[in-house]
Amino acid sequence: MKKLHFFIGFVCLISNYTIAQFTIDGEFRPRTEYRHGYGNLIPEDTDAGFGISTRARVNFGYADESYKVYLSLQDVMTWGENRQLLPTDANNSFAVFEAWGELTLGEGFLAKIGRQTLDYDDQRILGSVGWAQQARNHDAALLKYKKDNFLLDVGVAFNQDKADLSGFSSVGTAYSTTGFFSYKTMQYVYLKKSWEAFSGSLLVLNNGFQEYKNDAITPDGTSSLLTFGTHLSYKKGKLGLESNLFLQTGQRQGEVDVKGAYLASLDASFKTSNKVTLGAGVEIISGNDGDAGETGAFFPLYGTNHKFNGFMDYFYVGNHANSIGLLDMHISAKFQLNETSSFMVKTLSFRGEQELVSGEKSLGTEIDLVFAKKFKGYGLAIGYSQMFANDGMYELKGITEDAAAGSQNWAWAMLTIKPKFLNTSN
Repeated sequence: MKKLHFFIGFVCLISNYTIAQFTIDGEFRPRTEYRHGYGNLIPEDTDAGFGISTRARVNFGYADESYKVYLSLQDVMTWGENRQLLPTDANNSFAVFEAWGELTLGEGFLAKIGRQTLDYDDQRILGSVGWAQQARNHDAALLKYKKDNFLLDVGVAFNQDKADLSGFSSVGTAYSTTGFFSYKTMQYVYLKKSWEAFSGSLLVLNNGFQEYKNDAITPDGTSSLLTFGTHLSYKKGKLGLESNLFLQTGQRQGEVDVKGAYLASLDASFKTSNKVTLGAGVEIISGNDGDAGETGAFFPLYGTNHKFNGFMDYFYVGNHANSIGLLDMHISAKFQLNETSSFMVKTLSFRGEQELVSGEKSLGTEIDLVFAKKFKGYGLAIGYSQMFANDGMYELKGITEDAAAGSQNWAWAMLTIKPKFLNTSN
């Protein structure tokens, strides 16, 4: 902590002697949650989860004509995780969330290198997952081009186990981190073209996953999963349309062949007045057809999946990775109560893209409610969600209806404060 105090003092001092732009800002975001069926069906006579977590960030930015640098320090705390007078952090969550440099190369080209967030379009495949207190980042290098209404990004990443910095020894290039589609290598190309009312993008993303020999210790090459597709957006007057179409092929972790995996969606919004916006949409995600040694299940990889398929996170949020897929049909209404307040209600109906063992497809219905209020310098959001499970949901989650609690719900309240400590350009 003394080092952090010294660093803040140092950068404040040098900012007084530079003509470049220097900024310091932050975020303080406590969130209270009541979980009684969030993410999974809760059994009868099981205590609900209740707790408070806080995300705290301090961000430093520096920019001149030829380059930019950015540093974001973050800690995620659960209230009460540390006993009184404990000199260490129990969950060891303090980390450098972002640390990157961006070089101006001229003629519309930039190079961005380091730990950073990747957010594209509606964040269906690549997103920073801002809802999660820890959020998501990537260690990557990007070559970026932007001119007029055209954008091109080329990104690469290479991950390995941490090196032994105490000497000159090396651990090689093996990458033993697994789960959540943690990749050893990544390459992608993203193109986007915008017109007055329409925009279209193309993403081609390849991920390499570390594989091992039968001893589960000796590295044995990588399996490669290719994801490619498009996002289309149209907005004119009161009408808005958005669509995704993505395909996956190659191999998932464990050298599982992926064949015929796809995601397709269409969402429409219509602003009936300055105070009411209606929405409707459908998304279909292919599932596993049960053939041995291969899968037809699509997974949206590194997207902000909490935005999609219900806020209770029953699908594709650390779960449902090689399952029966999903057909999600939804309608919504957002009411602008006044200049600073809004209320949103959304109803989602879920079915499997493939059948369960019983032949059932129907999974259930979810209702999401969110109230948001902006104040001077901070914001407050309150939400409530209810899951009405069908027979298929009980089968999918491995619990009988008699053993499950009669009500599956989730409630939360979140305060967000983003202070601006320093900006030398003002």
